[in-house]
Amino acid sequence: MKAPAFAYARPTSLAEVFDCLDGGEGVRLLAGGQSLIPALNMRLSAPSLLVDLNRVSGLSGISETKGAVRIGAMTRHRDLAESPVVAARLPLIAKAIPHIAHQAIRNRGTIGGSLVLADPSTELPACCLALDATIVAARRKGERAIAAKDFFLGIYETALAADEVLVAIEFPVPAAGSVSGFDELARRHGDYAMIGLAAQGVRTGGSWTALKLAFFGAGDRPLLAEDAAQTLIAGKGIAAAQATLDGALSPSDDGECSAKTKMHLARVLLGRVIAAMEGGAA
Repeated sequence: MKAPAFAYARPTSLAEVFDCLDGGEGVRLLAGGQSLIPALNMRLSAPSLLVDLNRVSGLSGISETKGAVRIGAMTRHRDLAESPVVAARLPLIAKAIPHIAHQAIRNRGTIGGSLVLADPSTELPACCLALDATIVAARRKGERAIAAKDFFLGIYETALAADEVLVAIEFPVPAAGSVSGFDELARRHGDYAMIGLAAQGVRTGGSWTALKLAFFGAGDRPLLAEDAAQTLIAGKGIAAAQATLDGALSPSDDGECSAKTKMHLARVLLGRVIAAMEGGAA
């Protein structure tokens, strides 16, 4: 199919982007284009103005300062996979990247585009939740910080305002003794996950002292299984933690499998990921 007609802008600064956003509701921002371009071609999206962010200065790159890692919104998945800073400081992100679609997609797709899309079955939103990330949004009047737990509001819905641009994501460097775990279940490599889990925690003396379990594909947004995490911190074991998931997750039937099957897979995945983390995986 062929995309509908639209005006096209290629700004080089955020000021120019804000000028474009003044055009109203028909404006769409283009990052890596791995979701938006197919949507245009299938006429699921029909913007009056498409604003290409690929030449806007200052929106990509990975840096570490004052106990945090800052990743520009236009940073490609490929660059995250190849970054020594990400590998050393954010191993959860490094573990998640190979699960994102295929290499051709990762060459173009961006972290910011993934977060703004807010597809509940994708990897990076859950990682942001598990890592207590802060989403940095900019508008003409300045920047504001949005906690990851407050950013994802529903399927394809975020807290980003119409006049804002996601410019960066800031991750606190995990504490000493931190371990991470990631896994997902899909029918084929590169397919959307039926269920997935991003986990980040701290182990001291063989026990959990902190733990976040962020499931994806289990509801209308990435979801923290807080009762399961507290059960593990209390030392009650994996089986007890698995038993709490019914109250934390709300999967729906879809073309991949039923909600009942997803709940079963979530329990299986929790067992696998926690067992690997307790076995000493980084």
